[in-house]
Amino acid sequence: MTVIALLSVAPVVEDSMSGEVAKAVAALDDFDVSYETNPMGTVIEADDIDTLLDAVGAAHKAVDGDRVSTFLKIDDKRTSRQTARDKVDAVEEHLGREARRTREE
Repeated sequence: MTVIALLSVAPVVEDSMSGEVAKAVAALDDFDVSYETNPMGTVIEADDIDTLLDAVGAAHKAVDGDRVSTFLKIDDKRTSRQTARDKVDAVEEHLGREARRTREE
């Protein structure tokens, strides 16, 4: 079984949040999870829901602030093992190309 989640943790502030977000991401290193951070959040993969939730809790607690907002979306596929990369590969197979595009500036 693979559990995949999209996590976004941030303090509720007007200034840059990158330093606090970095603390949340660094907290994931203490757990047996894989992760990739993107501009909108961090995709996390774990072998089981308990490991995932422990990692998410640590990430949330790592952020300083009077108010911390955490968004978590979990895909707990219990009948088969599928990685985040497998999911992207399936979309790219249908597209016939990479599932990304860079805007020309």
